[in-house]
Formats: sequence, C-alpha cells, structure tokens
Amino acid sequence: MIRALVLAVIAAAAGPTATSTAKDWPMFGLSPSRPNATNASIGITAANVARLRHKAVDLPGTVDSSPIYAGGLFVMTTTYGRTVAVRPDGGIAWTFTPDGIGDWEGSAQITNATPAAGGGFVYAASPDGRVHKLSLSDGKEQAGWPVSVTRDPEHEKITSSFNLRRGRLIVTTGGYIGDAPPYQGHVVTLDANGGRVLGVFNSLCSDRRAIIEPSSCRSSDSAIWGRAGAVLDTRGRWLVSTGNAPFDGRTDWGDSILALQGDRLALKAHYTPPNQQQLNEQDLDLGSSSPMPIGGGAIVQGGKDAKLRVLSARSLKLRQTLPTPGGQELFTAPAVWRHGHATTVFVTTGGGTAAYAQRHGRLKALWSNGTAGTSPLVAAGLLYVYDPGGGLDVYRASSGRRLATLPAGGGHWNSPVPGGGALALPEGNANDHRRDGVLNLYLRP
Repeated sequence: MIRALVLAVIAAAAGPTATSTAKDWPMFGLSPSRPNATNASIGITAANVARLRHKAVDLPGTVDSSPIYAGGLFVMTTTYGRTVAVRPDGGIAWTFTPDGIGDWEGSAQITNATPAAGGGFVYAASPDGRVHKLSLSDGKEQAGWPVSVTRDPEHEKITSSFNLRRGRLIVTTGGYIGDAPPYQGHVVTLDANGGRVLGVFNSLCSDRRAIIEPSSCRSSDSAIWGRAGAVLDTRGRWLVSTGNAPFDGRTDWGDSILALQGDRLALKAHYTPPNQQQLNEQDLDLGSSSPMPIGGGAIVQGGKDAKLRVLSARSLKLRQTLPTPGGQELFTAPAVWRHGHATTVFVTTGGGTAAYAQRHGRLKALWSNGTAGTSPLVAAGLLYVYDPGGGLDVYRASSGRRLATLPAGGGHWNSPVPGGGALALPEGNANDHRRDGVLNLYLRP
C-alpha cells in the first residue's frame, strides 16, 4: 500500500502521463509561459492522423491568429473584432459583435489577438482598442466592460495574444503595417474581474506609468507585436520584446527584451543588442517574436535579423547566437516540448522548420527541413506545423519524419490548437481585409 502511494505521488509530480487526456487550451501557447506543447493525449495519434476527416467551417471574418479551446468550444477573434465560438463538430455556438464595428470593418484597422479564457469568461480584443469580457456560455458582454487600452486605436493596434494569470489579464500594443506613427508599444495589466487598469509600462516614455496619448511622447514606434505577447518566466516576470524605435537605456527601449515584475510592471532587467541603432535604421525588429523560456535557466529570442539569441533567464545576458531556420526573419512563437529529462525547441520561419535540443541552457541543432511554418504545436509526440502557403504538416516530433499533410488553404499568422478530440486551424490573411473566413477542423475517423 505504501509503495503504491509513493509511486502515485512520483507519477503526479512528473506531470502528464501518456494516458492523461488534454482538456482546455485556454490561451495562446496553452499556459502563461507559452510552451505550445503537451504530452497529454488529444485523441489524435501517429496511427490515425493521416485518416482525419476534414471539415471547413465558414466564419464571419478572417481569424489571422490562433483559436483557443475552453468549455467545449473553440473560441477565436476575427480581424474586425467579432469573437466566434465553434463546437468541435463545426456548429457555431455564438458570435459576439462589438459595438461600432461599422466604423472600422473593411478598413486597415484590425486586430490579430488571440483571446484568453478563465473562470467561465473569454477576454477578447476589438480594433477600437478595447478589451471585452464575454460569458463563455453565450458570448454576452459583462457589466463594466469593455475596457480601453489605448488612446489612439487608429495608430496603436492590439495584435499580440492575451495572457491571463491569477486574476490578471496582460495586454500589449503595437502599430499597424507600414509603421505609421505615432504609437508606442506598451504593456497593460488589468484586473480580470472588474477591468481596472493596475499597471502600465510604456516602452517609450517609460517614466510615464499610464496609458498616454501617443502624440504626447517625443518618441514613436517600439511595437510589442510578437505572436506570444507577454510571456511569463520562471521568476514570475513578464517578458516582452520591442520593435524598431529609439533607445537610451532610461526611458526609451527600442529593440530590447524587457523583464517586468508585478501588477505595476516594474522593470527588473533588459537586454539590448549592441547594434541596436543598426536594427532600428534597417527595420530589423528584435521584437518580431516574443521571448520564450526554454529551461536550463535560458530564454530564446528571434528577430527580423534572422538570428536566434539564447540569453540567461535571470540576467538577460547573451549566451549564444544561431541562424534561424532557412536564414529568414522570425515572426513565429517557438514550441518548447519537455519530454522525460529532455527539452526540444521547435522554431519555424518562412524558410524552414527546425528542432533543437536544449542542453545546459544552450541550443543544439537536431533536425531541420525547408518547409515553411507558422507557430508550431506539439501534442502527444506529434509536431503540427501550418505552412502559410497551404497545408498542415504533421511530423514525429522526435525525428522530423513527416506523417501527413492535412488540407488547408493559405494564410499568414494562423496556427492550430487541439480540443474535443479535434484540431482547429483558421486560414486567411488579415491584410486582405476580408469580412469572411474559414476554420479548418480535423476530426477523428
């Protein structure tokens, strides 16, 4: 009896087992640290993946991001701010349409944010710079919401995925395609219950700790626009990276990684490349992706300069520099797969897909191919990579051997999530400014 109890405790401490079953996927990347990987079963295996049934669901807009799965529903936000809940069988459960959508629908004013769910609610963005709190059961807006996180939504865009932890919603802002000023990337902490703004960190004019009118700051740009947005590290800090903008190490933090602590978002550490001025002048945003904890006391950061930087998680000091897959710009969020005593990091670009072993806080190449991909997903030992040219490629994560290519049209930043024994993958490009879209569902045979 005692031996059985000890074994049960050890098994529980080790995390999900091969027989455990995945339930919700409530935010981009699964959890606040954004691993985008699980060892739990999703009902799809190497034996049945090539036989999945494909179903295309018509949507009232393009979803140029990732859905989430919560409460038995795939939930996603279209580029013009409609939030849609779809059942795993393809039926639409509810649709939320923000007030005033006619003012921006069909224009270049959009959002690419993935919502987050918790406590029976969904938090979603609309292109007017507002955050909505919706009932997961029926999509109804809650009293006291929406909450605005910008004073200039025509220049400041909610593009990155929301994060949610312990009653705190973390939202970041950037700018629109073409880098039209004025805007400042900033991080906002909201009380997820009532919507009160608890803290603001402006990556330009950071001495001002409130949501500011962008034109009132002497500096512009520094978008926070990586797909993962703010990412939780092992020290409870929020990691973000910024795009092209001035840097002075005091109040302006262009092309930098920032570690922010607590509700008030106190700056605890930063990393700025020595060639920051060159990155700024040549439009080589460090922050085209988000910082990602990879274990071993390290994080990885990719950028538009086609470099992967591995840094100390504690101090943000540089440890290692590698080329990105295919030597191309990085716009995706890596997947970090912890299996047994090993950690494998998967990175995708427009030029390839690659796997790296994390060993003692450094990366060592394992395998690669020349197939493009958006943000990858690992589930129960299978790697799912959406090729924005069309098709969802499925590999054995351990070897890179392709098992199947599932049908899908072309896209941009879309990426898949599992739920209810199915996979959901939106397609389409937000920059086409369409008012319709498609969700691909892959169902067990």
